[in-house]
Amino acid sequence: MSVFGLDLEIPWATQNLGIELRHGESFAASAAEDALPGELSIAALVQPGLRRNPRRAHLLVSTVLGKHLPTDPRIVIGAGNRLGDLVREHLDDREPVVLGFAETATGLGHCVAARLGASCYLHSTRRAEPRATTLTGFEEGHSHATSHLLQPAPADIFVNDLPLVLVDDEISTGDTAIDAVRALHAFAPRSHYVLASLVDMRTAADRAKFEAFAAELGARIDTVCLASGRTELPDGLIETVTAMPEPALNPVAAQRGSFGRIELTWPADVPEGGRHGILNSDVAAFDIALKAATGEVQTRLDAEFAGRPVIVLGHEELMYLPLRLAAELAESGTPTRFQTTTRSPAYVLDEPGYPLRRGFRFHAPEPDATAQRYLYNAQLAEGEAPVLLVVIDPPADTPELIDQGGLVDVLTASGADVLIAVLPGADPRTLHTARTSDSAEQLTRDQRVRGSGLPRSAEVPGPARRFPEALRGPEFGSYAADEVSWLLKDLSDVDLEADVAERERRIQAGTAHYAESLPIEYQPDAEYRELFDRVLAESAERLALAVATVAELVVAERGEDIVLVSLARAGTPIGVLMRRWLRSGVGRPSLTVPHYAVSIVRDRGIDAVALDYLAHHHDPSTIVFVDGWTGKGAITRELTEALDAYHAAGGARFNDELVVLADPGNSVRTYGTRDDFLIASACLNSTVSGLVSRTVLNDTLIGPGEFHGAKFYRELADADVSNQLLDAVTAAFETIRDQVPAAVAAIRDSDRTPDWSGWASVERVRAEYGVATVNFVKPGVGETTRVLLRRVPWRVLVREADAPEHAHIRLLAAARNVPVEVVEDLAYSCMGLIKELDQ
Repeated sequence: MSVFGLDLEIPWATQNLGIELRHGESFAASAAEDALPGELSIAALVQPGLRRNPRRAHLLVSTVLGKHLPTDPRIVIGAGNRLGDLVREHLDDREPVVLGFAETATGLGHCVAARLGASCYLHSTRRAEPRATTLTGFEEGHSHATSHLLQPAPADIFVNDLPLVLVDDEISTGDTAIDAVRALHAFAPRSHYVLASLVDMRTAADRAKFEAFAAELGARIDTVCLASGRTELPDGLIETVTAMPEPALNPVAAQRGSFGRIELTWPADVPEGGRHGILNSDVAAFDIALKAATGEVQTRLDAEFAGRPVIVLGHEELMYLPLRLAAELAESGTPTRFQTTTRSPAYVLDEPGYPLRRGFRFHAPEPDATAQRYLYNAQLAEGEAPVLLVVIDPPADTPELIDQGGLVDVLTASGADVLIAVLPGADPRTLHTARTSDSAEQLTRDQRVRGSGLPRSAEVPGPARRFPEALRGPEFGSYAADEVSWLLKDLSDVDLEADVAERERRIQAGTAHYAESLPIEYQPDAEYRELFDRVLAESAERLALAVATVAELVVAERGEDIVLVSLARAGTPIGVLMRRWLRSGVGRPSLTVPHYAVSIVRDRGIDAVALDYLAHHHDPSTIVFVDGWTGKGAITRELTEALDAYHAAGGARFNDELVVLADPGNSVRTYGTRDDFLIASACLNSTVSGLVSRTVLNDTLIGPGEFHGAKFYRELADADVSNQLLDAVTAAFETIRDQVPAAVAAIRDSDRTPDWSGWASVERVRAEYGVATVNFVKPGVGETTRVLLRRVPWRVLVREADAPEHAHIRLLAAARNVPVEVVEDLAYSCMGLIKELDQ
């Protein structure tokens, strides 16, 4: 059997890397109406591919799913039908509810539900719909993108005690299924689950673990698949794939292809897929609407591309309707294949027998989602020039879709003719109203709630949650709008500044928290500004190397689908610079990533509303928290504790690893350097941080559902050097480009385990100098600078009397009459001690 020119007997990854996919058993015989051969082997269902991922370097590429490979839509539907037939054998004549996993199995799950005549089909989503109510969510810890949201309209079409069929494309270990069932069972318990997949690659140990889990849960869990097998991987595969050359993406042809657009007709009260649930009673209306939409497409194709083959491209989770549209075109005589875009990066290699021969990377078109998306192959046999019919819904119908680097741009640049078909899609509010109306005939008694377990928040679904708007320059801050989105409340018109000494006295007395007010912004004299200019010129290359190093470490270990979230405000210039490095194309392929700034407050935690916003707009697993430097490591601990508390309260699970430019405190794993050196952004206050104040958390100003606050000091524009800093470091990228690989390798090869030695040294200084609390000991160049700029300093300790990294500190200390003491065995270059004030 040959699929897309692949020799299924000797895949490239088997021949060259030793990846073996061993067949176990086949379970589904041919259905009379499908286009598949008889029993299907593992080799006929999946092919070994690769991905440059530090956790898993292999990828099972399905030949019947229509994701990575252009596939006959009748084969895709046939595979779903066979799987549905297997599921039916375990349902004991009960009507099921079917749940498909985003993104890969949304279409497959819908095929299974249609075959079974399921009461309801719902698929999880990673693209939250703001007009819908989120019922619950769960994590998929082994996926490229983990968080799943459930947004049925209304909730009771999903929450019941009917058998729940969970559909995924593959089971590798079963851990993902266990995690999902555990989360769903805790939310709405059921007595019977069926896990259905195209292939099941679990080992005997994996199966035993799954059986133990079912016993622990006290529920029946059946598993079905088209074929079972096992994956055998050679030693060192991750290292081998990591060392392979960068894949060539976004091919460019001598002549650019054409681009057209068609607006499809679709009824507002008919669900176009399973994101908000599709009922068995919706099927007839869906089929009628599908016929009409197909007719519109066929007319356009006949007019402009008569006789040309077509590849119908779904976009991420929007799979089933494009699949059915492709099947209708194929039945009418148009040579048609089907596949979809994806969030998952994979390794492209133009070699016979390898499944991913061509690849495209493009900016996600959805709002607030500037991460990268991917499409593979999108071609037919040599000599055939298919029309690429891309089916999208409104959230993806944005300027980014056709802008430079967008999907249309990269596809037409390859020479392809592209036709965008825009589907209006159903309004979840309309569906909710229709399904909760007493006169709604389509919601039968059997489709109403049939069990308990609905949480109070979902009993009467309300309007979709509305988040505050992110702030951007030039309206807020002096950074460009695309450099950072501030998840903050604008308090620019509020009088928050207090005398430094009086503010310090109230903080130390415990009558006020440091985050409730702001210190008066210290403005340095001309001599200090000249020192800043000199320091920036001398350190720009060192800063650039540290920025590039930490950015490349993040991509190497977290992948390209990342979202930078800096801790305002010290982390924000670093986040902007990391984003600039990744986008620059200096020494690496250009990568555009989103960047936000959020507030974190010692003893109060991170802004939970900002976390809700991030979880709503992005996959939480892609979030990378960024700060400028570590002192003793207090914020490192604060971040971990705050994220744990947020998750325990029902929020999404975020990765708590803090990424910093400099880690002199030895409290993080991912850093650009552990040297305690002068970071120019630490020399000043807002005038080097986008003219934004430190963040404010004051209950009289910040209400429920609002971000923490900050001020924009527009009046300091003449003294602003924020962009001077960014531009100086960016200009040094080309100079340091050749040093980056060695710097990254040196850190990856070292023992990066945090030993918290900085904290221990602070404790020693605290005891030696009789300081009441470690909060009054601020270690490192950056923290010492902060003491002198916005606290009441007592004294400054330095390891060397004339070290250049603290020349500005000595200047500030002299200006404020603060003694500087040399301590030769000091663990940091310098430390600032806060003065204890009389109460």
